[in-house]
Amino acid sequence: MDIFNWAYKIFRDIDFSHTSALYANLAVNIAVICIVAYLLDFLSKKILVVAFGAFAKRTKTSFDDFLVENKVSKYLAHLVPLLFIYHTAPIVLDSFKYWEGIFEKCITIFIIFLILWIVRSTLNAIKDYLKQQPSYNDKPIDSYIQVIMIVLWTFAVTGMVMVLFNVEFLKIVGTFGAVSAVVILIFKDTILGFVASIQVSVNDMVRIGDWITMEKYSADGDVIEINLATVKVRNFDNTTTTVPTYSLISDSFRNWRGMVNSGGRRIKRHILIKANSVRFVSKEELDSFRKIQLLSSYIEHRQSDIDKYNLQNSIDKSEAINGRNLTNLGLFRKYISQYVENHPAINKDLTMMCRHLQPTEKGIPVEIYAFTSDKRWVNYEYIMADIFDHVIAAVRYFDLEIFELPSNDNKTNYIPED
Repeated sequence: MDIFNWAYKIFRDIDFSHTSALYANLAVNIAVICIVAYLLDFLSKKILVVAFGAFAKRTKTSFDDFLVENKVSKYLAHLVPLLFIYHTAPIVLDSFKYWEGIFEKCITIFIIFLILWIVRSTLNAIKDYLKQQPSYNDKPIDSYIQVIMIVLWTFAVTGMVMVLFNVEFLKIVGTFGAVSAVVILIFKDTILGFVASIQVSVNDMVRIGDWITMEKYSADGDVIEINLATVKVRNFDNTTTTVPTYSLISDSFRNWRGMVNSGGRRIKRHILIKANSVRFVSKEELDSFRKIQLLSSYIEHRQSDIDKYNLQNSIDKSEAINGRNLTNLGLFRKYISQYVENHPAINKDLTMMCRHLQPTEKGIPVEIYAFTSDKRWVNYEYIMADIFDHVIAAVRYFDLEIFELPSNDNKTNYIPED
């Protein structure tokens, strides 16, 4: 076209050779195209970004706001100068067929990259929008986005290879099949993460916001992110642990979601009672135990049943071991049960009991098994401490002793001889 040969005529008029004038004309045209492309890019960005921002402010939905934040309009604006170059460059390079082919391939590859950037920004906007929705804020949206991007990158790379080497699609597929073993080896972690991410999502094993415990990776906290390769856990000491996604299906971990969604949080803790402090309770001692309000009714009914049994079976009570008797540990266990059942912070609809565990060399474990109504960690710890403060203080009222390892406090001071 004559519009692109004006510089050639000028250079020929000032005694440039044909070849020199041709290359000089090419340089001028490329410079003009670059300037025009820059101006088009500048103007299109200004128009699209401003127009898109104004439109986003007027709409009620927040999705377009995320599109603006992820610079979708900016990447779209780049298409205008790129398309201008794509259509004008072949005309400018009409006399340079070799360079025209290379330039066309480069522009095509850049368009593929730009389309990927636009799609990625749009997907990021969708991700940010869905994370604000209550029905999606616990779903591994990052994993889904990463899977889509991997598929798109696969097609994009395939397209680039086809453009660069003029290879047919079927030949590329055949080549990929031949090197599939190498590809699987290189992308092993990605493939495992992809499969694990799907299984985690389908089986609803972990959600964002779940409290999980995984001792192998020292993870104990809330899940804050689930993506294709890793799961990020914010521990309760404010550190962050990164756990491979595939380890969630290959290793054992604990998810506390069931506890959070249930009616209570479990207390399962015991104290150790010295075995030699356990004994039968005499009738004279029962009078003092009747003063304990939580036990008075129980003692009346229980002792009445015991006396009736002993009388009917002609039990010789000259020895306490004969027949049936109350023990100080039994009364203490019943007191704990009554105390826990009457505690206002305990869920009465779930299991409550005070039980003996297998005696050990350190004494008899007396365990409290119950559920607090308040599942918040701080309040749960406070309730449990409040219960055991009372239980430990009540031990001495039953003439029992708690096991403790000997300390140095009981040792006499050593006085050397003169």
